[in-house]
Amino acid sequence: MATASSTSSIRQQQGRQPEFKYIVPLIYAPILPLIRLAFRKNPEVRDRVFAVALGMAFVHGGYVISELYQKESSRQPKL
Repeated sequence: MATASSTSSIRQQQGRQPEFKYIVPLIYAPILPLIRLAFRKNPEVRDRVFAVALGMAFVHGGYVISELYQKESSRQPKL
């Protein structure tokens, strides 16, 4: 038999929206090789566009990690 707490947690999970910040790497993964293929004839532009996209991916990763650390540190009891 399901308890009241498990039923309420299931309802909360169903109402949650996906966090798109965790889905962004699924967009970056195919874009990086496509940049290399699309700008094959123009290596200077290819390298710049690839570097900008890679930099944006690293900035996004840093943002996600720093946000997780911030949430984790706010949960810790202060001594």
